[in-house]
Amino acid sequence: MIVIQNNHYICSTLLKLKTMKYRLFYLVAFLAIATSTTSCKKSAGKSNGGYTTDKGQLIGVAPGSRWSLSKPPGMVYIPPGTFHMGSSDEDMSYALTARNKSVSISGFWMDATEITNNEYRQFTNWVRDSIGAKLMNFVKQGTDGNEYIDWKKANTIKWGDKSTMEKVDAIIVTPDNRLFGKKELDATKIVYQSEIFDYKSAASNKDATAPRSKFIIKKAIPIYPDSLCWVRDFAYSYNEPMAKKYYSHPAFGNYPVVGVNWKQATAFCEWRSHYLNAYLESKKRITESDFRLPSEAEWEYAARGGRSQADYPWGGYYLRNKKGCLLANFKPGRGNYPEDGGFYTVRADAYWPNDFGLYNMSGNVAEWTSSLYYEGAYNFQHDMNPDIRYNAKETDKPRDKRKVLRGGSWKDVGYFLRTGSRSYEYQDTAKSYIGFRCVIDLPPPQIKGKK
Repeated sequence: MIVIQNNHYICSTLLKLKTMKYRLFYLVAFLAIATSTTSCKKSAGKSNGGYTTDKGQLIGVAPGSRWSLSKPPGMVYIPPGTFHMGSSDEDMSYALTARNKSVSISGFWMDATEITNNEYRQFTNWVRDSIGAKLMNFVKQGTDGNEYIDWKKANTIKWGDKSTMEKVDAIIVTPDNRLFGKKELDATKIVYQSEIFDYKSAASNKDATAPRSKFIIKKAIPIYPDSLCWVRDFAYSYNEPMAKKYYSHPAFGNYPVVGVNWKQATAFCEWRSHYLNAYLESKKRITESDFRLPSEAEWEYAARGGRSQADYPWGGYYLRNKKGCLLANFKPGRGNYPEDGGFYTVRADAYWPNDFGLYNMSGNVAEWTSSLYYEGAYNFQHDMNPDIRYNAKETDKPRDKRKVLRGGSWKDVGYFLRTGSRSYEYQDTAKSYIGFRCVIDLPPPQIKGKK
C-alpha cells in the first residue's frame, strides 16, 4: 500500500513539473514575441527627431530593407582567399611580365560560364526596343518630369511588320545598302547610351569644390557584335558560315558571344546593373552593387579554383586526363582543332568545371578583364585586391588602350591556357576568339539553417 501511495505521489509530482515546464515555455515564447514586436516597432522609429518611438535613444536608421538578392542566377560565389598570382611554372618567354606574388582577394560572385549569344541578345534586343519605342512615341511622362519608355507598348512591337518598319525607318539600312530590297536593321545605329561615374578620378581629385559632372562619362556605344571578325581574323581561310550564322542562328544560342570589344563588354555590364536595379526599385527593394568585368587578379584567383600553385584550372600539370582525353577547347598538338571535341567554339558549359564551379576558364574563348595591360604591373600593385585601371580616351596612345586577356581560346596553343599566362588586346578591337563574363560584389550566400 505504501508503494502504491509513493508511486501516486511521484506521478502527481511529475505531472505538476511537466505542467510548470509547459507554462514556463509559453511564458518565454510570449516574452520573445513581445520583445520581437517591440524591436520591430523601435526599428521603424521616426528619423525626423521625434521622440515617439526611440524615446530619445540612439537606435540607428537602416538605409532600406535588407538585401534579398542572395544568389544571382547563373553565378557562383568565389570566397575570399590568398593565392600566388603569376606563373606557376617556368617563364617560357623570359619576359618577366607575370612574376609570382602572394595576394589576397575579397569574395565576389562570378558568372559560371562566359556570356552566351542568347544572354547578349537580351541586351541588344532591349536597346533595339528602346530606340524603336522612342521612334514610335511609346513613351510616358514620369513624376520627375522626364520621359520614360512605356515598356508595355514597347514589348508589343512587331519587328519585321511592314507598318513597324516604316515607323522605325531611321534605324533601317538605306536603300543602296539593301540586298534584294529587303529592309533590315542597321546594326551601327543600335547604340547604347552609357553613363558612368569615374570613381578613380573623383578619389584622386583634391579639389573638393569640383562639380560632380566633371567625373561623369557619357558615351554612345554601338553594341551589336562584329560578325565579320570571323573572316577578318584569318587570312586565306574560309569562315563565312560562322560570320553569317554564329550570332543569329539558334544552334549557337548557348555558345559564348564573340566579336564584342572591351567597350561593348563594359556597356553590357552597365546595362545589366541598370536592368536589375530598375526591377528592384519597382518592387521597392534596395538596389544592389554594379555588375562589372573582373580584374586580372580576380580572374586568375577564380580560375585556379582554390589550387594556388596549379598550372591549369583542373589542378593538374597536363592538358589531358589519365585516359588521354583533352580537358579544354584549344589548338592541340600541331593544329588538330577537332581533337578536343570542337572545331571553333563549344557550348559555354562544356567540359568539367573547376572547384569553384566555373566552366571554361581555360580555352573556348579568351576573356576580357577590367585591367590595363602593363608589363611591370606586378612589381607595384598592392597585395590586397591588386588592380590597375585606366579609362583610355580616343586621343590616347595605343599602348594606353591595351586590356588584359586571360584564359586562352579555341585557336590558341596550350601555353595560353595556363592560369598564370597573360596577354592583351586593344579595347576597341573585336575578335572571333574573345568573350567575357561578369562579376558582382554581393554578400556571401546564407547557409541553410543559420542566420
